[in-house]
Amino acid sequence: MNKYHSQNASTNNASTDPLKKQVIWMMAITCGAAAANLYYNQPLLEIIQQSFHVGSHTAGFIPMLTQIGYAIGIFFLVPLGDLIERRRLILTMLVLTAVVLGAAAISLNIVLLLVASLAIGITTITAQLIVPFAAHLAKPEQRGKVVGTVMSGLLIGILIARTVSGIVGASLGWRAMYWLASGLMIVLALILSRVLPKSQPSVQILYSQLIRSLFPLLQQPILREASLTGAMSFGAFSAFWSTLVFLLAQPPLHYGSEVAGAFGLVGVVGAAAAPLVGRIADRGKPKLTVGLGLVITTVSFVIFWLFSDHLVGLIVGVILLDLGVQTTLVSNQARIYSLSPEFHSRLNALYITFYFIGGALGSFLGAYGWSYWHWHGVCAMAFIMLGVAFITFIKRH
Repeated sequence: MNKYHSQNASTNNASTDPLKKQVIWMMAITCGAAAANLYYNQPLLEIIQQSFHVGSHTAGFIPMLTQIGYAIGIFFLVPLGDLIERRRLILTMLVLTAVVLGAAAISLNIVLLLVASLAIGITTITAQLIVPFAAHLAKPEQRGKVVGTVMSGLLIGILIARTVSGIVGASLGWRAMYWLASGLMIVLALILSRVLPKSQPSVQILYSQLIRSLFPLLQQPILREASLTGAMSFGAFSAFWSTLVFLLAQPPLHYGSEVAGAFGLVGVVGAAAAPLVGRIADRGKPKLTVGLGLVITTVSFVIFWLFSDHLVGLIVGVILLDLGVQTTLVSNQARIYSLSPEFHSRLNALYITFYFIGGALGSFLGAYGWSYWHWHGVCAMAFIMLGVAFITFIKRH
């Protein structure tokens, strides 16, 4: 392990520390900006729906396909982080993401936008290349804290994305948001080409062998449990965020995309807890914090059920929702990164693949629940997914 760590920590200047604070923060910023591409569409759904004259159920396929694409990209592309030089892979994916974001911006109809949304999900995997990279470069006793910091940047980026998207969509239209996101990816690629350390691949095998090597890893009980609890937690999260814009547009609230996006800023309060959760996980208690995160997430949906007509209730619920989901996510990742370091990219690929399959399921069930039973239907779908997470957690506890 020490030899491998030394190889991966090598840089153009071997005397420098590859994981200086500025490098960690640049990783966190990039994770947030990259992951944000998955969520810009959520506050824009009503505007897109009106632009293409389609129903809310059809518009709901946009976030669903984005998350499905992300799961595909995670499964087939993230394992390459163990096979080829990580910095080059990260820069390549940023450029590809910029291209497909531009394609979304010029979509002439809903079908083209749906295809572009799938492509955005497939290519915007940079965050999941950076997280295991940071975990590997970090010292073992600081791994949870470093992962927590990077993941904090990721989730804060997701939440701010909704705010920015809502404002841009209301002011400049939904296409402008995709153009701005495309330009940001190019800027980040230029910056990271200068600050990221180079790494040595951990394995030297064929790509087909690399993909086949993923399946035996599923025999790890920790990975299976983390994947299912994480998927169901994120599914509930996605059910809320993919339908919030429709709730806010209804009486008695009557709010537009900018208010839906502003809820992202509220969620930053919960997301900022990631480094603290990481430190708790470093003390050997990640299993405990997984359960705590599930409880907090469930409480948030009780509040959503009871106080959906009140802005204050929604605000409190959003803070708890993001705190709970972030707690579960970081704790689960700390658990899987305690496994063999040579498998970190592949372990993360499997975990995040299931995570976003859960997110896609949540987006679908949220839209389904809204179509038939409106907001209480959305909350009911979230409770079902959280119930599955609790059963898994209790069974393995």
